[in-house]
Amino acid sequence: MFELNDLRQTRFFQYVFEEGKKEGKREVFEEAKQEAKLEAIPHLLAFGLSIEQIAQALDLDKKVVKQAAQPTS
Repeated sequence: MFELNDLRQTRFFQYVFEEGKKEGKREVFEEAKQEAKLEAIPHLLAFGLSIEQIAQALDLDKKVVKQAAQPTS
């Protein structure tokens, strides 16, 4: 009978497993990159950059920059 351990030995399973790991790493990287951009916004505002300049520099939508610039309550 074909068991789970046998399935794990197949090239197909190993390929799909590795691709899944890569995809997971990409998602984590993209999330971290977005978070870093959002954390930079208050600092860039403190340097006197405008919302438009920050949006352009960080490749973000102006609405996202405005929202991140608002003080949290």
